[in-house]
Amino acid sequence: MGRNLTDIIITVAAVRVYRVFDRDQPFTFQLGAGQVIKGWDQGLTDMCVGEKRMLTIPPELGYGDRGAGNVIPGGATLVFDVELINIGDSPPTTNVFKEIDENKDMQLSREEVSEYLKKQMVAADGGQESEDIKNMIAEHDKLVEEIFQHEDKDKNGYISHDEFSGPKHDEL
Repeated sequence: MGRNLTDIIITVAAVRVYRVFDRDQPFTFQLGAGQVIKGWDQGLTDMCVGEKRMLTIPPELGYGDRGAGNVIPGGATLVFDVELINIGDSPPTTNVFKEIDENKDMQLSREEVSEYLKKQMVAADGGQESEDIKNMIAEHDKLVEEIFQHEDKDKNGYISHDEFSGPKHDEL
């Protein structure tokens, strides 16, 4: 019996986005659940654990004509070097929206997203701010802007619970 694509959790590493910034830390997402751009969902479906692949994603499967803030221009073809690290059967149980929404108003501000990302970067480095983490934190405003360009659908400066595409349920 085969697995449903929405039941597969993918962990990837060595990601290069539009050749603008590198992500050396692996990240996990649920394939086919709209947590990443369509080009990722399509480009990773037949990968095996340990496989490395270069994904070239046309604009219509990436960020389209709008782009992603000042980081990725509209109409950009994206190039990613990926390595599939793990495939799991169970979705993440963390309610990421709830973790980010510190004031519990059911919307995420730029400040809340920024602070959450800083905490995640430091936690990924074993709780210490290495030189690499300090550099990432200094450059992370671009990442916050990219997130808001993608997630803040009504462009009101906040990401609502409905707009948020990451894990936002205690049980998925």
